[in-house]
Amino acid sequence: MKIFVATLLSLIISTFNSYAQVEPMDGYMPSQGTQEYFNISENNYNKSIIYVFFNNEPCYTCAAAIEMIENLYNSEFSEDYNMFLINYQNDDENNFIETYQLSQPLEVVLVRVDDGASFGYKKVENLQNMTSDPVSFNDYLSNQITDYLSAEY
Repeated sequence: MKIFVATLLSLIISTFNSYAQVEPMDGYMPSQGTQEYFNISENNYNKSIIYVFFNNEPCYTCAAAIEMIENLYNSEFSEDYNMFLINYQNDDENNFIETYQLSQPLEVVLVRVDDGASFGYKKVENLQNMTSDPVSFNDYLSNQITDYLSAEY
């Protein structure tokens, strides 16, 4: 049992350590509003956002899912979109819970941005239940991201 707990903790810690590699270094913090996101860099005017929201609920496969999401982002989407990993458990300031109707231990929210305006969002849920098949996981999430964020409006 001690080995299981130690392994789980190391997975969670490695997930948080890898977060620093994913967050863009352009000065924007998700606690700022969308307008601040656009003001930080002119590149953000056409750069959609992938939010990875998690909470403090026990979730055996969430750490693995977050790692898979980060790997997919780094290999396929880091040039086209920005990604932020956010613990929404104690979100009193940003209203992420109300804005995106968050309730699951892990949710990905895709926010389409074009010409300095956001055009709605799409939630991708239950990714933590798909970690047993990494190929299907990557295909599913990649298709969700591409279909929604690359769509012409």
